[in-house]
Amino acid sequence: MIDPKPAIQPQPTETSGSGTAKKGTVKKRRFGGTEAQIRSALKFYKVLAYMTGGMLLLLCAELIARYAFGQYLFAGGTNAVTGQPFGFGFADAEPQGVLGGVNLSVAVLIVHGWMYVVYLMSNFRLWSLMRWPLAKLIILALGGVVPFLSFFVEKKFHAEVEAELAANPQASKRY
Repeated sequence: MIDPKPAIQPQPTETSGSGTAKKGTVKKRRFGGTEAQIRSALKFYKVLAYMTGGMLLLLCAELIARYAFGQYLFAGGTNAVTGQPFGFGFADAEPQGVLGGVNLSVAVLIVHGWMYVVYLMSNFRLWSLMRWPLAKLIILALGGVVPFLSFFVEKKFHAEVEAELAANPQASKRY
């Protein structure tokens, strides 16, 4: 069975000061994958962070339109009052303003929900390859439910991953 090792291991090194050899410890960073795997996970996370953040902003706009103004976004269908074809735009939620057509407000809800699931998978992949503490996974996950947070979190963690990879080039050589 493979013995799991912590992400940071103390490594004894020889340090010389005033002519005597002293034993010190230097922390060696370990990753859960190769540099290529980490960069792939980082790119996947970045794309999903922007897509999920954008869909979250659309969701917030849709919720404001629905609950503040009583409007749904529709594409196609027939205007319930006039009987004329309805192209694209907002219509009353109650009573129903459009018959038939596609309720894009509901589509935004569904797409954001499934996109958030894939976003969480990208978070977990990056988190496990970097061997970060659980608190970072929670911060990553909050990026998909707090408006604008995914953009800031992505920028912060992208820079952190790049810095850790640059500071520890030997740590990512697993195979």
